[in-house]
Amino acid sequence: MGASIKTGGGGGGRRGRRRSKHAPMSEINVTPFVDVMLVLLIIFMVTAPMMATGIPLDLPSAAAKQLDTPKKEPLLISISKDGKIYLGSQDKDPIALADLKKKMEAIGEQRGGKDDPVQINGDKLAEYGIISKVIAEVSAAGFKKMALRTDPTVGG
Repeated sequence: MGASIKTGGGGGGRRGRRRSKHAPMSEINVTPFVDVMLVLLIIFMVTAPMMATGIPLDLPSAAAKQLDTPKKEPLLISISKDGKIYLGSQDKDPIALADLKKKMEAIGEQRGGKDDPVQINGDKLAEYGIISKVIAEVSAAGFKKMALRTDPTVGG
């Protein structure tokens, strides 16, 4: 592999000189950039579902207008399809229905009142009896603002 330098031949001055065939490029090659972006897109598409936290629920669907967003962060109660009750989105240990009222009262005192909204996330395969008992316990604990959370898509 050798390198050669071509020089303009014959004649002098401006007219006799021609531009070299290997002039520097003034454009940016974006192909490697696009390749890297596509690889990153695929990595994020694969890992994004794994980053979702919380209790895996299959919420029922309903065609209803979405409620206004509350000013305070709502308390979350999740009910899985096998009837287990989870308090909060980060709690991985289920609680007993008998303990729900005491824990809700403690949370109400800790947060400074029972005016906080409560969202109940019930799996669509969960028994209605469990969901109604949870609603009764939350109401008995003094919380009056409750909402049953659904999937906003129509059908299902």
